[in-house]
Amino acid sequence: MHQHADASDNSCSIHGRHHGVLGAYHDLFLPTLAGITLLAAWLVETLTSAPGSVHLTLYGLSYALGGGVLFIDTMKRLGRGRFDIHFLMLVAGIGAALLGRYAEGGLLFFLFSLGHALEHYAMGRARKAIRALGSLTPRNALRIDEHAEHLVPVESLEVGDRIRIRSNARISADGTILEGNSAIDESSMTGESIPVEKGVGDRIFAGSLNGDQSLILRVDKLSKDTTMARMITLVEEARANKGTSQRFTEKFTRIYVPFVLLGTILLITFPPLLGMLSWSEAFIRGMTVLVGASPCALAISTPSAVLSGIAQAARNGILIKGGRQLEALGRIRAIGMDKTGTLTLGRPELERLELTSSTSEQEVLELAGALEFQSTHPLAKAVTRTLQARNIKARVAEEVTTESGIGVVGMIDGARYRIGSDRLLARMDLPERDAAREIVDRFQSEGRTTMILASEDSILAVFALADQPRSNAAQTIQRLKQIGLKKIVMITGDNRRVGDIVGETLGVDAVHAELMPEEKIEVIRRMTRENRSVAMVGDGVNDAPALAAATVGIAMGASGTDVALETADIALMGDDLGKLPFTIGLSRRTKSIIEQNFLISMGVIAALVPVAALGLTPMWIAVIFHEGSTLVVVANALRLLGYREHLR
Repeated sequence: MHQHADASDNSCSIHGRHHGVLGAYHDLFLPTLAGITLLAAWLVETLTSAPGSVHLTLYGLSYALGGGVLFIDTMKRLGRGRFDIHFLMLVAGIGAALLGRYAEGGLLFFLFSLGHALEHYAMGRARKAIRALGSLTPRNALRIDEHAEHLVPVESLEVGDRIRIRSNARISADGTILEGNSAIDESSMTGESIPVEKGVGDRIFAGSLNGDQSLILRVDKLSKDTTMARMITLVEEARANKGTSQRFTEKFTRIYVPFVLLGTILLITFPPLLGMLSWSEAFIRGMTVLVGASPCALAISTPSAVLSGIAQAARNGILIKGGRQLEALGRIRAIGMDKTGTLTLGRPELERLELTSSTSEQEVLELAGALEFQSTHPLAKAVTRTLQARNIKARVAEEVTTESGIGVVGMIDGARYRIGSDRLLARMDLPERDAAREIVDRFQSEGRTTMILASEDSILAVFALADQPRSNAAQTIQRLKQIGLKKIVMITGDNRRVGDIVGETLGVDAVHAELMPEEKIEVIRRMTRENRSVAMVGDGVNDAPALAAATVGIAMGASGTDVALETADIALMGDDLGKLPFTIGLSRRTKSIIEQNFLISMGVIAALVPVAALGLTPMWIAVIFHEGSTLVVVANALRLLGYREHLR
């Protein structure tokens, strides 16, 4: 489990705590009091003849209110050996007080605390966009115990419990429908607002909204393990997964802060020693340089953009694991895409069956169903659906094992049977091989996927199955080309003829077919050598090796695939391939905003430091520009929360 890293750890922000009843207004409470006491002190000092102790007391109170938290936080950091931005600001404020410039020192602390209270409030908007997802899951559920229903906390639900989901109510647990049919709004999970019809046997997810029909659900996961809960946890952990820009910024500031301190010391000491400035003037210039050179805006520029980008993705049903993955996606120039379940619906149907022996069609289906009964492969499910539709009962298979890239083998009634791809024909020298090859070639020329059923001494039948491309697959590929991807490749373990037909229909640039899992990895590596940055889109299970080999692994349909949440860098929580251009566009916009923020923050520093060193600006001007630049980069980052894909 990663440690949760708050973005404020990388900035000047010191207001990242929970505040009880005052809630969001607590951050503004102390700065407001500091401002009031500072104004009162200045008015007393300039407009009245009150004793000096009065305005000094008010200034002291303003310092305590505006800089107290900064002082405590800086001391803690110094105790850990960290000389950072907080230290620069504290030294500048105390230095102004030592020179008797109480108003300027108080203004520094007031604006510093106010600016970062507002920064924390703005950053909170991005965090709330993520945390709001968690509030969608009900806290209670209607558990069915024998013939009674009891309202219980969702934390008390166990796997296997039955619960009732009332009409128009939020679903309280991940589970499988036992009774009822309803339209389910899964927008909280997938970003797709159109309800999906669900019935007996279908899986539904906590946080989704039930339609107008009551359902009875079997609980499949504990509340802490639901897809929604794990998604929120992974998004929160993403803040600790720093991207290239953020790591560079942190490394830069670790070197930059000591450099600024050294430069300030030289500015304070050398001009007076050379008779160019008085000690007091050199000191105040040094303090003003400290303020102008403090890289608060630089430190917050990357984490604010990354957090906003991740939040906007989550709101649209896209899980991005961290800043590294978000930035990497923005650099890709080529993409490999699995066929089954990614470019196609992943739900092939058995269209034809031709026998190559004297075995009957029903017996062939019984044997095939026995081998495929426990498999989750889409082709296996097509066989079992056919048995259910024809009301045929499968036989019982034992010692069932998977032969990677080939198929399944098992014992049925004491005899060994295999079902799998046409690679079986090359491995088994049986009498029916030539006839089976002729059937296979004919089916494949029609664009169908084939499977072979064989015993140890005979090829029994050839199955022809067909999968349909997703309705938006061709449009998505066209859009990916429009946004600048140089090469879009389809990668599949299916036969070449089927792959070529699907690839030509969808408009991909190249097709790599008949690939074993390890061969898919080599295709991705070759694409990476040619294009530097490559993404792989797959189902998160069968394509896990290729996903891991790519620069960025993107899993489709992750709301139904636990492995995808663990192995992929990015997961499209629904089965909407059309979210892919949006995701790439969002990552590119995030990268662009990070670059803009870097230029803004460094530009302000480059402008303030020379004029402060030359004594051309008072400290209060430097403070205003310093805090203003911090708020500007945060506001710029928050624009990502409104990102929408725009067609060129």
